[in-house]
Amino acid sequence: MYEKPDIRKQKIASEKLDIIKNKIFKFIKNNIGKISEYDVKEYVVEELAKEGMISDSEFPIIACDENTSYMHYFPEKSKSKIIKEDCLVMIDLWAKLIEGGYYADITWMCYTGKRVPGKIKNIFDQVIEARDYAVDYIGEKLRKAQIPKGCEVDNAVRKFFGNNEKYFIHGLGHSLGFYNAHGGLFNLNKKCDKKIQIGVPFTIEPALYFENEFGIRSEINCYVNEDYKLLITSSVQDEIVLV
Repeated sequence: MYEKPDIRKQKIASEKLDIIKNKIFKFIKNNIGKISEYDVKEYVVEELAKEGMISDSEFPIIACDENTSYMHYFPEKSKSKIIKEDCLVMIDLWAKLIEGGYYADITWMCYTGKRVPGKIKNIFDQVIEARDYAVDYIGEKLRKAQIPKGCEVDNAVRKFFGNNEKYFIHGLGHSLGFYNAHGGLFNLNKKCDKKIQIGVPFTIEPALYFENEFGIRSEINCYVNEDYKLLITSSVQDEIVLV
């Protein structure tokens, strides 16, 4: 099926972010105890330029240990934590091609040790299950030729989280834009009564945050095509990456 040029560019942007994400993991692994969250941020900015990509201000989110529990944590040079052994790290990257197109926006988790602590792994697994549940929920609606509203998908995932829903403190996702990562066409959150729009990419990003302890988020990009199929355009994380 023919795809709109902007979807193709969004896929390319997602692929490039995936390349940068893998480079970040290697950069952290080779410099454990020597670099800070801010150093990784600066590294990302350099890699974006190499890949012909640009982003908006306050980019990116590189958070270590308890800083992962703050959904909008941006490392400052003077306050940035050193990434040491046995640290949980959240990486949230968003950018688009310099030539234009939709933004790509992904979040991945890594751990600088040989084994992920049990509590962290358990919460990670819950978040991954919630993400996949959202994908299945949308897919089931589409198979019935129904396009769900953003609030419907968000509400379904909140019910899925059960008692942990109180730790899910932001919306499930957002449309991706041309000028910044958050497009204005629709969102997946409690208040959005708009339906997902065909051909417009969006994020699915469930998360659980335990204040001053740790947070887990998984974020993928996808869109609904004209055949009512949900297509994922980004890489998909199923295990915490050990670095």
